[in-house]
Amino acid sequence: MTQQVPQVPSTEPELAGVRNFRDVGGLPTVDGRRVRYGRLFRSGHLAHATDEDAAFLAGLGLHTIFDFRNAADHRLEGLDVELPGVRNVSIPLSDPADGAEFWRMVRDGDIAQLRTILGDGKGAARMTASYRSIVRDRTAEHSRVLHALAEDSVPALMHCAAGKDRAGISIAVSLLAVGVEREAIEADYLKSNDPHRRYKVRRTDTSATGMSPEVMELLSPLFDARAEYLAQAFTTIEETWGSTDRYLAEGLKLTPQMLEQLRGRLLDEA
Repeated sequence: MTQQVPQVPSTEPELAGVRNFRDVGGLPTVDGRRVRYGRLFRSGHLAHATDEDAAFLAGLGLHTIFDFRNAADHRLEGLDVELPGVRNVSIPLSDPADGAEFWRMVRDGDIAQLRTILGDGKGAARMTASYRSIVRDRTAEHSRVLHALAEDSVPALMHCAAGKDRAGISIAVSLLAVGVEREAIEADYLKSNDPHRRYKVRRTDTSATGMSPEVMELLSPLFDARAEYLAQAFTTIEETWGSTDRYLAEGLKLTPQMLEQLRGRLLDEA
């Protein structure tokens, strides 16, 4: 029996101003390999990183940071802190005007308004529709990311605002491309629900009424990482392209040579 040398995971700190940070190293592939530690990271935005956070991130040896936020996100939260020697690439995966009124209501709406836009499963339905749309309509953006990873952009960090949806899908697509097991992709995705990782709900009314249990329950579909959301992304791939292989080849324009190069960048040795 062949004895496998265990990999040593990189330290995962609890950063003060960056939520949902983690290394996706160690995830298993269907052919028995694993994602290398220190190659691909994910997180929420870096706009509020402290000096200590920035020092830690700078020490990761990152080549590229992919920011999937849009201009409206940047106005709300600010631009990422700059790390010396790291390339910052902005690839918005949602339009600034998309749902602007909806998200204003999430921040400012009273309980009756929230019931109207989120009650009776509307919140979860909005999220599943968003996941399907990002997979179906953002192939050019995901193709750009994967080509960059294959060519020269690792180690890389991918983030959006919360590090859950836009970054979550992009990480999932990247992991699919190198053959990571879907169950492992889902398990990593669901880590965004951990209390210390979750994006903080922002409401104009921070009183007991504005942050009541009913309000939090109505908002939860928007701020949860739910297995059914990611499943909808996978289902969209199957429905649109018929298989993951065709999605990678036809949707993301990845040649067999490019896929092998990507696997060489992200996976341990065969």
